[in-house]
Amino acid sequence: MNALTLFSSPPLTPPLFFFSSSPHIPLTTGLRSPFPHFHRPPPRLSSAAASDDPLTTPFFSGDRIRLPDAVDDEDEDEDEDEEGYDSDAAEEYEERDEEEEEEEEEEVSDWRGRSGETKWQRVEKLRNHVREFGDGIIDFDELASVYDFRIDKFQRLAIEAFLKGSSVVVSAPTSSGKTLTAEAAAVATVARRRRMVYTTPLKALSNQKFREFRDTFGDSTVGLLTGDAAINKDAQVVIMTTEILRNMLYHSIGVASSGGGLFDVDVIVLDEVHYLSDISRGTVWEEIVIYCPKEVQLICLSATVSNPDELAGWISQIHGKTELVTSAKRPVPLTWHFSTKTSFQALLDEKGKSMNRKLSLNYSQRHVSGDETTKNEWPRRRSSKRRTTSLKYSDDGSKEGRTISKHDMNMIRRSQVPQIGDTLSHLKGRNMLPAIWFIFSRKGCDSAVQYLQNSKLLDEFEKGEVELALKRFRIQFPDAVRESAVIGILNGVAAHHAGCLPIWKSFIEELFQKGLVKVVFATETLAAGINMPARTSVIASLSKRGDNGRAQLRSNELLQMAGRAGRRGIDERGHVVLVQTPFEGPEECCKLLFSGAEPLVSQFTASYGMVLNLLAGAKVTNRLNETNGGAVIQAGRTLEEARKLVEQSFGNYLGSNVILSSKEELDRIQKEIELLTSKIGDDAIDGEIRKVLSESDYEEISDLLEEFKAAKRVKKDLQKRMEMEKMSSVRNLLVEFGNENLPFLCLEYKDANGVEHAIPVVYLSNFNSLAGLKVQTPVANDNNFMYDQLGKSDISHSASSSNFRPAYHVALGSDSTWYLFTEKWIKTVYKTGLPNVALNEADSLPGEVLKMVLLDEELNWRKLANSELGDIWQFEASLRMWSWSLNIPILSSLSVEDEASHLSEAFRAAEECYEDQRIKVSCLKKTIKRSKGSKEYKKIVLAARETEARIKLLKTRAKRLSIRIQQIEPSGWKEFLQISNVIHEARALDIKTNIIFPLGETASAIRGRNELWLSMVLRNKLLIGLGPAQLAAVCGSLVSEGMKI
Repeated sequence: MNALTLFSSPPLTPPLFFFSSSPHIPLTTGLRSPFPHFHRPPPRLSSAAASDDPLTTPFFSGDRIRLPDAVDDEDEDEDEDEEGYDSDAAEEYEERDEEEEEEEEEEVSDWRGRSGETKWQRVEKLRNHVREFGDGIIDFDELASVYDFRIDKFQRLAIEAFLKGSSVVVSAPTSSGKTLTAEAAAVATVARRRRMVYTTPLKALSNQKFREFRDTFGDSTVGLLTGDAAINKDAQVVIMTTEILRNMLYHSIGVASSGGGLFDVDVIVLDEVHYLSDISRGTVWEEIVIYCPKEVQLICLSATVSNPDELAGWISQIHGKTELVTSAKRPVPLTWHFSTKTSFQALLDEKGKSMNRKLSLNYSQRHVSGDETTKNEWPRRRSSKRRTTSLKYSDDGSKEGRTISKHDMNMIRRSQVPQIGDTLSHLKGRNMLPAIWFIFSRKGCDSAVQYLQNSKLLDEFEKGEVELALKRFRIQFPDAVRESAVIGILNGVAAHHAGCLPIWKSFIEELFQKGLVKVVFATETLAAGINMPARTSVIASLSKRGDNGRAQLRSNELLQMAGRAGRRGIDERGHVVLVQTPFEGPEECCKLLFSGAEPLVSQFTASYGMVLNLLAGAKVTNRLNETNGGAVIQAGRTLEEARKLVEQSFGNYLGSNVILSSKEELDRIQKEIELLTSKIGDDAIDGEIRKVLSESDYEEISDLLEEFKAAKRVKKDLQKRMEMEKMSSVRNLLVEFGNENLPFLCLEYKDANGVEHAIPVVYLSNFNSLAGLKVQTPVANDNNFMYDQLGKSDISHSASSSNFRPAYHVALGSDSTWYLFTEKWIKTVYKTGLPNVALNEADSLPGEVLKMVLLDEELNWRKLANSELGDIWQFEASLRMWSWSLNIPILSSLSVEDEASHLSEAFRAAEECYEDQRIKVSCLKKTIKRSKGSKEYKKIVLAARETEARIKLLKTRAKRLSIRIQQIEPSGWKEFLQISNVIHEARALDIKTNIIFPLGETASAIRGRNELWLSMVLRNKLLIGLGPAQLAAVCGSLVSEGMKI
């Protein structure tokens, strides 16, 4: 067989071609940049003349401006970005010794001697040497001679592993140079006159690699296969998207006579292999690894992830020997900053391991200094016991201790949100330009350009160069000029997103790479591997809008965008700037930054297309001898053969190995927790005390401890009685002030992190008056509280009665949130409130209106805190309640005179008893300290506390393992069988004979979320009678996702 089996048949996804109504703009995928690459060597391997291509006319003239190739069309949506990781890798390398440094200096002198040659010339020289002396001369030194810079250690280890014949998994931070490993492998493959396939997840990346590899190997050596174009598909190096390769492997694995199916192909490169975790496309990467013949080497390039060893182990198990090479070092270190309206500071401390404490104290500092922007919103401090304005934060940036209300915190944060010009002035003053400014909406990027279009970031000479480039672009592509962005470009500001024409984006990229655009406002798509490095990355928000509403960024996405900062060989450090938003401050930034890299997880899912292609094969035909009449036999895969392939998924590997080891570790931790718990029980501590003390000392301290414990129990009972008396008084106040008004309350609770929240609310009703089952859902199973008796005669009876039980109430918060709570969580009842009076005679009372709205809403209560005296729940109200919540005052506007006293005589008596008992407990504690055995007892108690801390750490580890086990869900064969049955019933494929019907042929060639349904639509006879416009509308409804802003 002369032709490469991989390319013997066209891809299942047909190429798409686009035509423009304008004669000036060919809307192709832009396989050639609209800018010339002046560094290409004079001799070319292509027979096509560059001058014949209208896209090669330069926008810049002269020798001073020499632009590299632009990044091509960016056809993917913003949500289809690559997942980036930047954390500790599994393997770190030691520092180089003095001998290695001397060798590097010698290598540098050699590189300087080769500086006159281009990379293309050095590759040609190596190819000539291999033709003359054979493949045996190819080693690391020969491949390193192609480059005029020193190769990093992890790159060298990866290249050496490849030369030994192993597959390689390379995991390293963004922009660290992982691609060099694949390029070196391509040099070796081309020199050996063999073939390589290089895959990327995005068409834009495929186009970019296509241009880069042409510059290195020549036009005739490199080909491209995407959904839009097929160029030189029989070349030695073929760049393609992963879906194209997967579709071809469907064909290849069905050819029994091809000797493995990839004749003459030695290497497959899977760039951005961490896409394996992508929920919608991750299956493709797993299928490629599963279907790839074992004799083909795999080079998998991944950003830093937390489990690269699991990925390498899986590939080694199902494909062959695989070596893992990791690196945690960035070539250009990053410095993190935080921008507010009044400051621009380092986000982290000097060690870079915790939040800058200057940021954590900003709120209280601004209050003490009388900052005009916040003093009106800050609550007045009336009593240190009543309300405090201090803020405390732990080393990792998490909040602890007392804090102000959520409403007041948001007000303060909102006042510190900087304008774009504020942050830009800091960047300009600190020489941190050029910058990529990530804003997660196209409209936001365009608005930012309009806002800064008059900012003069370019000098006169640079502005002249931009004007000349723009003039040349306008002559070539008059209809592609984005007129609304011209003023901004002339001043060094531009937008880059999928709403721009590809040729215009290429123009922006060229300007940015030459320093003629200082700030580019872009969506996260620009972070998805596009080669457009800057000195600074600015991330405008930690959340973005998705399919299910607004969601916080993952740590991988944050680090991927941050990785665009820092230009290797130009900048000593890269800068990442995070910006204050109304709901996100430095604490949230640090929490996300320190959350660590996410692990790769399997997203392997059986689809209609997969089942059809596996069971029907690749529609391979085994032709008999012509003497037999040319009969054709259709071959397919049996269910058992398909099962062997499906069960090799990454998820099943994790399920069979990682889950097993994780469960063993979880069992070990739980046994250790049980053992340690037994050592800190009362009996265990008593036994330890008896061992170290004499009989008399033991009896003395034992009696004191028994008396102390009994006193504490009494104290606890008295405290509960005091709280019940207080709650009874509060209930009476609600009745007293709730007759004519809807009184204002202050609710107070501590969340799971120990942060105290104070929330102003308007009281609506007790639980009994709300008959809606949706409101009763959170507490319907709680029998500790009185529901039926609320609002009746028992409301005002004293807490001294044993029949008293707390009751639930409902209120609307100033943050437009419903709250469900008992009297336990009411800190203050105010005399003032919303008048419960109808504006007109025919109108309902405000209280009745609020009740009807509440009962009409689809409530999904979330517990905020729990207590023996009842829980507090929360649910975000609908937009109808927003105007009502605006009438609820902030706590700072309510004075002491507005508070209603709830200190009844019964409460004062209970409080006095509690205080006496508290003093008694304190005296007993001092008596224990003065006893003879107190020192030994203290040591034992401290040891028990250390054991408790150890137990807490083990429980945290056990919780993480449990979550990890839940994340790893093995891909089952059951789902595959269910889909195959549906296909059989739909007459798309006969499972018994593997005969594929026309409906199945269409479904097997479609890529979508429901290929079978799409094929049914496309094969419907009703489409035959539709006109062009109607048919276009039907097709558009099938492939469009709607406008994204």
